[in-house]
Amino acid sequence: MSTPASPLSVPAIVTALRAAGCVFAEDEAELIISTAPDPAGLAAMVERRVAGLPLEHVLGWAEFSGLRIAVDPGVFVPRRRTEFLVERAAALAGPGAVVVDLCCGSGALGAALAAKLGRVELHAADVEPAAVRCARRNIGAAGRVHEGDLFDPLPASLRGRVEILLANVPYVPTQDVELLPPEARIHEPLVALDGGADGLDVLRRVAAEAPRWLAPGGHLLVETSERQAARAEETVARSGLIPRVVTCEERYATVVVATRPA
Repeated sequence: MSTPASPLSVPAIVTALRAAGCVFAEDEAELIISTAPDPAGLAAMVERRVAGLPLEHVLGWAEFSGLRIAVDPGVFVPRRRTEFLVERAAALAGPGAVVVDLCCGSGALGAALAAKLGRVELHAADVEPAAVRCARRNIGAAGRVHEGDLFDPLPASLRGRVEILLANVPYVPTQDVELLPPEARIHEPLVALDGGADGLDVLRRVAAEAPRWLAPGGHLLVETSERQAARAEETVARSGLIPRVVTCEERYATVVVATRPA
């Protein structure tokens, strides 16, 4: 599929985006135009979007919880539905809370929660080097970002002190990954999408370790799908946490909040 000829007019950009299957072509055109550094950059951005790159990777950022979150190519794009998880966490967190953002990706959740709460002790971790680099840009001086698998890279001093544990774990069953939109399936890391045979493999690992890291009365918050919610709830309950499921119909968001008994 070809990009519009130069110079790029707004109608030409909209036409190219619509032909490429972009449902909100007018809105996307406006964002690309406002972000492009110059005409050559604009042409390159339109070409990348027409080629199928996620809009956020083309722009270099995603809007999340009122923030512009830097999103590099190959890094998981934060979903707007996950703002609900951050809102639930903010409602549970006390002043100066100790917060851990596991599977942090771009660091969007940790950055958003820190922005909502002000002063927190924030640690984030991800196994993907590209995600860690991105998260360090987004979190900045608000916290520390560690590279490694789940809890492995976290300071031992956090054991038994974490009040809010955000874990936006991958939960797509392996056999369903191929059904995801190409933007996710091709351009986002598989490790951020594939949750194993039933979509709960990573959640099981997080739930098994969480009680050792949570403070008494501390909370683990994980996003899941509506159809997996009951099994996700059972999974965290087996680790000794007390779970409940909260939902937001408007954003199609389902979150399990699991609390360590005080």
